[in-house]
Amino acid sequence: MSRQPRTQNVTTDAGEARITWVPATTAARLVLAVSHGAGGGIEARDLKALAAALPAHGVTVALVEQPWRVAGKKVAPAPKTLDTGWRGLWPALAAPGLPVVAGGRSAGARVACRTAAELGAAAVLALSFPLHPPGKPEKSRADELLGTGVPTLVVQGGNDPFGRPEEFPPGAYELAQVPYGDHGFAVPKKSGLSEAQAMEVLTGAVTGWLTSLG
Repeated sequence: MSRQPRTQNVTTDAGEARITWVPATTAARLVLAVSHGAGGGIEARDLKALAAALPAHGVTVALVEQPWRVAGKKVAPAPKTLDTGWRGLWPALAAPGLPVVAGGRSAGARVACRTAAELGAAAVLALSFPLHPPGKPEKSRADELLGTGVPTLVVQGGNDPFGRPEEFPPGAYELAQVPYGDHGFAVPKKSGLSEAQAMEVLTGAVTGWLTSLG
């Protein structure tokens, strides 16, 4: 595979999706496939930071755009349709012949959690996992996170209204915190933490975890 980023369109039962491949700059040992949330695309700060940092560590990053985004729609479809799109992408993600870590932010994290076991993902990276709707902790989605069946890392902002780190239940997963971060990992100026520093916390946690997977 060329070490220059490239895009690949993939036809799924939910429509045409797109993968932006950012190849490892050293010998590739795994693929990290990450998708966006329900309100944004692969330009999210955390996805961009991972795509910039991980290739030097032997990780090929696959930035996944769900069919609704490729089609130019503003609103994400139902979870079942998101899962259909992700399943349709999986053969392309696995094509390099490397272990694939399924990941995403927010709604994309939920998709990765729900489908990891059936698709044979090596692990799950859940960025800004929406544990519950803001202000509605009783509507927990913890079962999705707890049911991945594979090694799982959650990276959560300290002030995420969709679930602060201390709200997460015990379980067979790891949790890293970006101090003061909101759902998009933005940090307030008064925190004394810059966006660059926040992203260093995030990429450092993910890099260390991916290395621990062997």
